[in-house]
Amino acid sequence: MTDTTQSAPAFAGVPARLATPRAGYLFSPWFDFFCLGGGSVLILGLIVLLLPRGIPTAQEGALIVLLMTLINQPHFAHSYQMFYRNFGAKAFGTQYARGLRLRYIVAGLVVPAGLILFLGAAVVSRDEHLLSYGANLMFFLVGWHYVKQGYGILIVDSVQKRALFSDRAKTIFRLNGYACWMVAWLALNHALAKATPYLGLVYYSFPVPTLLYDVAIAAASLSTLAALAMFADAWRHGKNGLPWNGVIAYLTTLYLWLVFVHINPLVLIVVPTFHSLQYLAVVWRYQLNEGAARKLPAAGVWRNLAVFVIIGMVLGYLGFAGVPRLLDEVLSYDKHLFGPSLCVFVAYIFINVHHYFLDNVMWRRGNPDVQQYIFTRPAARPAN
Repeated sequence: MTDTTQSAPAFAGVPARLATPRAGYLFSPWFDFFCLGGGSVLILGLIVLLLPRGIPTAQEGALIVLLMTLINQPHFAHSYQMFYRNFGAKAFGTQYARGLRLRYIVAGLVVPAGLILFLGAAVVSRDEHLLSYGANLMFFLVGWHYVKQGYGILIVDSVQKRALFSDRAKTIFRLNGYACWMVAWLALNHALAKATPYLGLVYYSFPVPTLLYDVAIAAASLSTLAALAMFADAWRHGKNGLPWNGVIAYLTTLYLWLVFVHINPLVLIVVPTFHSLQYLAVVWRYQLNEGAARKLPAAGVWRNLAVFVIIGMVLGYLGFAGVPRLLDEVLSYDKHLFGPSLCVFVAYIFINVHHYFLDNVMWRRGNPDVQQYIFTRPAARPAN
């Protein structure tokens, strides 16, 4: 999600009955506050205060399984459901601009083929060192994805509230996000030992000079001050004040979910769930508006969303757990070299990395689907 919808023409071509924003919110003030970032501030704050050492390993494992199944895995699956829906028309039709069609082809065909070749070559060549670098690539892209999503939520909320930021302010917000991303990733490589277990394999970090890490911290600190100054200026002089849910989402994403995520072991586990919930709030609004645009009755709009969510849960489980675990049981490979969960490891790397490329196309500036379905409200339709 980027500043794809920063201007009023986002409503062009949308039927009048759908063009009215939802009173400045995706759903409602409190729902948006909780899902877009505010809820994580409250819950993670309680975790830090009440559970400073986390929870026992058995409870931790059960919590991870529950959150993955209900929230985290579906958020990944939904990106596939949305991206590959009518993929032929998106990539090879005439509906989208040529540049956007090319992006769909690259993200939808070239990137997964490249990932398969990379991961397959590492396994066939029995190079566990090379394979494990896929984990570092995943962690690298995690920060990039978080930053872009947090910035995107800020822009979405600013458009809904008609509290628009200047181009200068948006540039500073992006630069600050990237600087915080670099601090988080460099800290991971700077702090970890050279080899750390991850999903049954050994995760290799890159040696980061202390000077480079210190420079990144300085850049992030200065850009943070600049971003805060932009928020203060918009608060004092902006026509409609600040889009507070978006501001909270932006600051929470950069600092609580990235820079200071290691403050508590349980926080580190729970943060991906709040990132996923932030994503799901936008996707659910998109699905509701898309269903209404197809002139489904009111019950049909919500039924359409329910089916979409259920399919996402099933696909998420199959992609992350069901299929790779089955393959780990039936395939014959060197478990002494790769450990007992090679297929799970590969599935995690593939889906995570590919997900970031899919989102970079779906939520970017100029994608007509986002323009049409994020800022419109499902019209009231008669029940079936």
